[in-house]
Amino acid sequence: MNQEAVPADLVAKTWSRPFEPPRSIPASADVVIIGGGIIGVSTTWFLARQGVDVVLCEKGHIAGEQSGRNWGWVRQQGRDVREMPMIIESLNIWRTLAAEIGEDVGYRQTGCLYAARDDEQLEHYAAWMSTAKEFGVDTRVLSGEEVAQFARGATVTWKGALFTASDGCAEPHKATPAIARAAMRNGATILTACAVRGLEKEFGHASGVVTEHGTIKAPVVLCAAGAWTSMFCRSLGISLPQLQVRGTVVRTAPGPDVVTGNMWEGQTGIRRRQDGGYTVSNGAYLDHSITPSTFRHAFKFLPALKQEYKGIRLSIGRDFIDDWRTPKQWNLDAESPFEKTRVLNPEPNPRAVEAIRKCLDTVFPQLADTKIVEAWAGIVETTPDVVPVIEESDKIPGFYIATGFSGHGFGIGPGAGKAIAGMLTGTDSGIDLSGFRLRRFFDGTKIQPQAGL
Repeated sequence: MNQEAVPADLVAKTWSRPFEPPRSIPASADVVIIGGGIIGVSTTWFLARQGVDVVLCEKGHIAGEQSGRNWGWVRQQGRDVREMPMIIESLNIWRTLAAEIGEDVGYRQTGCLYAARDDEQLEHYAAWMSTAKEFGVDTRVLSGEEVAQFARGATVTWKGALFTASDGCAEPHKATPAIARAAMRNGATILTACAVRGLEKEFGHASGVVTEHGTIKAPVVLCAAGAWTSMFCRSLGISLPQLQVRGTVVRTAPGPDVVTGNMWEGQTGIRRRQDGGYTVSNGAYLDHSITPSTFRHAFKFLPALKQEYKGIRLSIGRDFIDDWRTPKQWNLDAESPFEKTRVLNPEPNPRAVEAIRKCLDTVFPQLADTKIVEAWAGIVETTPDVVPVIEESDKIPGFYIATGFSGHGFGIGPGAGKAIAGMLTGTDSGIDLSGFRLRRFFDGTKIQPQAGL
């Protein structure tokens, strides 16, 4: 693709455009969904297709946060066994999604490759083969010579790789907004610049939401608010262990075709984009700004911190003060924290950008003259075992939670949406959600992450 044909703000315009508040809001609905990311939007689409009167409220833009900022990988490879049924169903949806909704989402089946430089690393990756076999996934171990066919002209000689041909990718800046438009065509109401301040209850049961524009009555409410979910739940007296990590991503200009599919090499994730450029990130720069929430949930996160110690970079600063000053509860008749920050838009880590540039220049010298044209950062919300929480609250009947997808949410989003829609309507989606209960963090269940961020 011609470089001049690709806008400089191709990705950033997803969250940088003017807000579009609603002219009016419905008085009631069957279901209200809080959050316009891939999870909330996909759930809305499936509900609307079933004829459910559903309203989605997003405080900023659809896909304005992590759902529009992620790597775009749609992978089975390397996932926690609990997520496997959901990602397999999600891939089935991705494959026909564009035809189903009549819009391009950038999906391609390109494969996923974890390249190893030594035997120890290859053995670590290959340990996932037992999960692949259990679920009938076409994963295989490649030799170093085979890896060279997928990463052409690289200066590294790899020992081998784990490869799943049936995995793919899509374009985050396209996919979630396209699904949202499809949901609206199926009868859903989607409201942007419409923050939900809190929950209404009758006799202890959810009965609606209070938004900045008024109240919407509904017997079922789903909070799929990403990094904001823990704060919202805490205001209701629900403890949800969730911490935030900043990841930095870049987009290059169109360049030589050196990588087939999604590739993880060393500490770098790279994939070929639909526009001919590359989306690249560096896993050695996952930034966590310490806040009071860090200390509140620290013990539960120790296994994940041990697993990710090489990449997690801790700091303390203004975020600590901001979190400390944020009230546990607030007046629903006044501006809430969700209106004060409509979009989490952190600055990219310049050291991460430098590391990405260095990797491209040294590992793929053909890309040395390919410019980085966009850099951004996103906030990944994670749970202690790096697996989501999907469950009805045991404290407030009718209030449901779907959060903590820990950087895995984009690829699994459509499958999660189908499963969550089934949960909300009491219909069988064929996907078991019992492994995602919130109580696992409080009932003595051993916290043991199987996958990384």
